[in-house]
Amino acid sequence: MAAVTMHLGEIGQQLRAFRLESGMRADEIATRLGVSRAALYRYEKGEVIKLDTVQRLAELLKISPLTLLGVGFDYYNCPNRFFEKLTALESDVLQSLQICDPICYQVTSPAYDVILQEAHTSLPEQKENAAPAILTQANRRALYNQRKPSIISMLPEGLVVEFLRQGVGAHVPMSETLRQKARQVAVQEIRNIITLMDSVPMGLQFSVIPENMTVTPCIYMRKSEQVVVAINPFRSDCCPAYTSGVAMITASPEAVLTHQRMLESLWQTSLKGQDAMERLKTLVAQHGAV
Repeated sequence: MAAVTMHLGEIGQQLRAFRLESGMRADEIATRLGVSRAALYRYEKGEVIKLDTVQRLAELLKISPLTLLGVGFDYYNCPNRFFEKLTALESDVLQSLQICDPICYQVTSPAYDVILQEAHTSLPEQKENAAPAILTQANRRALYNQRKPSIISMLPEGLVVEFLRQGVGAHVPMSETLRQKARQVAVQEIRNIITLMDSVPMGLQFSVIPENMTVTPCIYMRKSEQVVVAINPFRSDCCPAYTSGVAMITASPEAVLTHQRMLESLWQTSLKGQDAMERLKTLVAQHGAV
């Protein structure tokens, strides 16, 4: 895995993104900073920027200087906002190492999305602002199929067992008929993973984390000039109306390095290859829907 570095180009991209999000015009920001608009554009293209200018920019944009430099912490208490950001990050990611679901969403079948949308439309209290998080993630699978970045997905055994017993959308209210269908889809998704493990596709690896190990759901993403870590309490099959939590995204070197070491250690101790396949087959036989 790559070492953590900071690049002026990445800082420039951060500056431009926050400027556009703020709704402030470039000439307005330049005037309040006491620099020319051309200078501001040069900063956004990766020219050296003074720390006192970073401080004043952060104050104008109402963010912390560390966040502007790309080493701060962004927090998300809404699953949809988090998955929007995650999709944007994955648009140019080179490698992803993840522990966050009993499956790897990027390689799920369309049936996974369909069952969640069906469950949502059956909710009597459905509202526009409670749209299923799966709709926000619609581009994640397409992005993966288009770019094929490297993915290492570690599946916690406890989550796999719950997934097989409860089905897709374990915490989303459903009728018993729909719940049974969700269990069947869950079984098929795990079987699909077993098939992928057996075929060993390029750049895609799976392992199974033993049930007696407690892990923090997180995603490590290596981009061309930056490494980012997301601490993620939100399952890909969650419904915002029934989900509470706070996700965090950071490129802080200390946070990235700490999670990198943890993930590398887990990968070494988790079940891989034939052992992982046999374990998943056993779990399907023991807990899968009939």
